[in-house]
Amino acid sequence: MTEVRLGILGPLVVTYGGLELAITAGRDRTVLAMLILRAGRIVGVEELISAVWEDGPPATARAQLQTCVSRLRRVLPAGIIRTDPAGYAVVTAPEDLDAARFTRLTERARAEGNTPDEAAKLFREALALWRGPALVGLDARGVRRLAAVLDEQRAAAVEDWIDVQLAAGHERDLVAELTGLVDSFPLRERLRAQLMLVLHRLGRRADALAEYARTVELLREELGIEPGPALRDLHDRIVAGEVAPAPAVRPRFAPVRNLPRTVGDFTGRDATVERLVRAAAVTTVLTVDGMAGSGKTAVALQAAELLRGAYPDAQLFIDLRGFSEGEPLAPAAALLDLLRQLGVAADRIPPDLDGRAELWRSELAGRRALVILDNAESSAHVARLLPSSSAGLVVVTSRHRLLGLDGGHPESLPMLDEPEAVALLGRIAGVRVAAEPEAALEVVRRCGLLPLAIRLAGARLAHRPRWAVGDLAARLSASALAELAAEDRTVAGAIALSYRRLPEPAQRLFRLLGLHPAERFGVVSVAALGGLPLPEAQDLIDDLVDVHLIEEPDPHRYRLHELVRQYAASLAESDGQALSQLLDLHLHATAELTRAGIDLPPAARPDLVARAVAEPDWLAEQRTSLAPLIRAGEPRAAWQLAQVSGSYLYHLGHPEELITVQTEGLAAAQRTGDRRAVTLIGDCLAAALAGAGRLAEALDRLDTGRAAILLELGRQQEAHAEADRVFQDLRQQGASPGAAARTSGLARVLNELGRHREALGYARAGLQDAVERKLTGPVGVCLSDVARARIELGDLEPAGRLLDAADGVLRRSGFLVERIEVLRLRGLLEVRRGRAVRGAVAYGAALDLARELGWRVAVPLVANDLGVALLVTGDYERAGEQHEHALSSAQHTGAQLQEGRAFEGLGACAAARGDPGAARRHWWHARGIFDRIGSPRRDEADRRLGELDA
Repeated sequence: MTEVRLGILGPLVVTYGGLELAITAGRDRTVLAMLILRAGRIVGVEELISAVWEDGPPATARAQLQTCVSRLRRVLPAGIIRTDPAGYAVVTAPEDLDAARFTRLTERARAEGNTPDEAAKLFREALALWRGPALVGLDARGVRRLAAVLDEQRAAAVEDWIDVQLAAGHERDLVAELTGLVDSFPLRERLRAQLMLVLHRLGRRADALAEYARTVELLREELGIEPGPALRDLHDRIVAGEVAPAPAVRPRFAPVRNLPRTVGDFTGRDATVERLVRAAAVTTVLTVDGMAGSGKTAVALQAAELLRGAYPDAQLFIDLRGFSEGEPLAPAAALLDLLRQLGVAADRIPPDLDGRAELWRSELAGRRALVILDNAESSAHVARLLPSSSAGLVVVTSRHRLLGLDGGHPESLPMLDEPEAVALLGRIAGVRVAAEPEAALEVVRRCGLLPLAIRLAGARLAHRPRWAVGDLAARLSASALAELAAEDRTVAGAIALSYRRLPEPAQRLFRLLGLHPAERFGVVSVAALGGLPLPEAQDLIDDLVDVHLIEEPDPHRYRLHELVRQYAASLAESDGQALSQLLDLHLHATAELTRAGIDLPPAARPDLVARAVAEPDWLAEQRTSLAPLIRAGEPRAAWQLAQVSGSYLYHLGHPEELITVQTEGLAAAQRTGDRRAVTLIGDCLAAALAGAGRLAEALDRLDTGRAAILLELGRQQEAHAEADRVFQDLRQQGASPGAAARTSGLARVLNELGRHREALGYARAGLQDAVERKLTGPVGVCLSDVARARIELGDLEPAGRLLDAADGVLRRSGFLVERIEVLRLRGLLEVRRGRAVRGAVAYGAALDLARELGWRVAVPLVANDLGVALLVTGDYERAGEQHEHALSSAQHTGAQLQEGRAFEGLGACAAARGDPGAARRHWWHARGIFDRIGSPRRDEADRRLGELDA
């Protein structure tokens, strides 16, 4: 890295090993410039896109940006550009970046204790790094905005260098240079004042006054303003003969210390504070925003405490009351307060806003001052309070994202992480927190990891020494907002201040979001809930995000903090129409995406349905919304939403989630009194229960399609009878809608019963039906059914090709659960081919997938299969472990056939190890189970026991 040099103080240049690297593409140069301007920080993708394309990015902007970064990586040495989920960053040592070296040298030049000559030498060294205006030749608006900050720092350094030259008495050497600088920067009043002072000291009083006259004329023509108070004061003192010809030293001020104390129990936020401190070296404005109670002021004060040594002349603080009871503090009143903090006499402070702003900037021009503008309402609220001096630092805090402040460093405060939150609770409430870690974690979670809420909860504990932490957790579980109060400080009150600042349309939407049943939502759902056009819904969401009443954890995906949700719900009035509109959107979009084939009335908002259907991840992102939406919705639409969601959720696995959704759907169906609806949802619930391994419950809910579950339970005679009944029904009905699913189910049962020829016929019939109806996922399922029959019939090569095809189709269609069976059949195929090691690998993959998806019903079956394959390879120990797993799982689910197989496999492992006693015990257990359920495997158990006795 030390051979790389990055230059932005002039044209963009990158050298490596002394040779300049060619970066010619305009977009690449813009991207690299933005990254270098924020060196060491992650620059977001959206910010980079905005810099490259400004107001008109194409739809492919993100992909084109990735291409730019890839090209840069091919040119630059490895490691320079780092990728982060949020964007990209340039990683470089400070000595390798000219702007960082410039900052370090100017800081040393301005440090206490330097002689004028020492300071001048450091300033000259810093200014020599400049090769022209920062990033000259790059016209992108975002680059120019940040480059202007560097140019301002350069100009301020020039002015400071001139000051130390004046302090050393080098006026004669400065005349020519100052004249050229004034021509280059004609509107910088400090340079004009320095030139006037030099001319006066050299005895050229008339030229000094003439320079002032030219300045007055220029400012009036260009900006329509008069010179500032500092320049006017110098003019008046020259006229009065009060300016001494002796070298002027930098004016000294009595230090002002007016910051509130930092909180003694400040906890967490270390990374945030560190970023603020680092950013103070390269910018003059820091902004800290966050939701009510997130600790913005505490963070600002903590950063100020670390930075106070760099700003010895003044440290000021003012509460602008932007989000407080009553009206915000007007800028004129704020300036009056700030000037009085500096010690400016009341009779010197002008009565008007413009005059006070000029005096404020003049007073700060010679000071290294740190100013905290706390609780700002907006960017406009603080615009007149920002000093023009580059020697100071302003920290602004607000509940509102201050998007209107250019060139500063923004920090948005997230919630604390859980360890930080528990640590804060412990610092407030004492040792009880460490003694009850689980209860403490519950408390901070109930507080939503919000610092204000944790402080109030901790205060309650601290003042109630007889309470256990668990007592507070229980109270918070009932009503967190009501409990989080201490005297006049409440979380609800803090949120209310943000709410009351909203315009009425945003207030209405905020109240409606208190009714939204899902934790996360997108703009389409919000538009449906509020009955709004999409652009208006997005604008209102953005307003709520900007004041931190809505969080945006992922791009274009939103949520309410739990305490904010509770507050919104307390304001919300029952609005059946809003929920009906939301449910209608979800029902129609889900039905279209899943091709459910259900008859529905026309959608209330077809525009929103089309937008939802066009989003590639709509179904996946709405999964967590389904159960609460069904619970809260109108019964008929609610059970229909459960129905159209059922197959999609089934194929994804995670049956517990499906059980929750279908349980809510069944309750809705029962409220309608529609017996057909109850049966439809009941069947889907039974499938979910079976997948979760709750076989007995699943069987109780089914009137038809019971054969597969009867087999899992080991009730083979009943399964035979049920299969024959379905077989006869299908023969009488012939081809019919839904035949693919029904024939596939029958084929699987017939395969398990050993009736492979019949299974093959039904699997082929199901495949033909699925192909004709273009049902992609069912095609994959039926292909695997055909493959299973072909394996059992000894047709191994075609079976292998069928499994390859089935796996590809199932992957593309998202039928994850069905892939468990495909992987299991691949294991069976490999074992039949005499390749037990490969078979074990395939069985292992099937078992991993079953566990990952929570598909417990498959676990004992596949674990037993894996145990058999491992035994063939000679790995007795691992084979026994798999049969033990199968036994435990089968006993939990009630899968008696697999329980018997597990004992059978354990007996085989014991026999292979030379332990006939253990083998006998296991095989006796297996025989007893097989006998009880009527399984033909009883004969094999008898044979093995007989061999032991022989």
